[in-house]
Amino acid sequence: MLEFKTSKGSFTIQLFDKQAPITVENFYRYADEGFFDGTIFHRVIPGFMVQGGGLTEDLKNKKGHEPIQNEATNGLKNKRGTLSMARTNDINSATSQFFINVVDNDFLDHKGQSNYGYAVFARIDSGMDVVDAIAAVKTGSRSGYQDVPTETVIIESVKRVEAKA
Repeated sequence: MLEFKTSKGSFTIQLFDKQAPITVENFYRYADEGFFDGTIFHRVIPGFMVQGGGLTEDLKNKKGHEPIQNEATNGLKNKRGTLSMARTNDINSATSQFFINVVDNDFLDHKGQSNYGYAVFARIDSGMDVVDAIAAVKTGSRSGYQDVPTETVIIESVKRVEAKA
């Protein structure tokens, strides 16, 4: 389990290491290295998702590790409260950026080679109210990016924590 401390509050996630082993290992690596600390939620679309894990406060890309294999074929669905890896049009281009679904986004699920989908690898365990608060911030355009929160939402830290019994 990982705990995210943000400028809007904290939330924890449960990772699906059996269904998405490559993605989970990759995500733990970034968390353990402190990579996410000081990054922001740079893309917020109410009624869709919040995205973070790769840009600094000044909207500069943080250089991550090599891209990983897309595990969207794992049978997990992009339901409210799940986390998936963000990527470009290249199916296997995910590095550190992730998004949290704030509604069910079935159109992001794997549907075959023509609509490969986005790999779900975790779900919110506690603190969905914090994610909803992030999803509710005002957004605008900045430095060539759209849907950027006008009030910066910082990921202060991401750390491993013990699961509550």
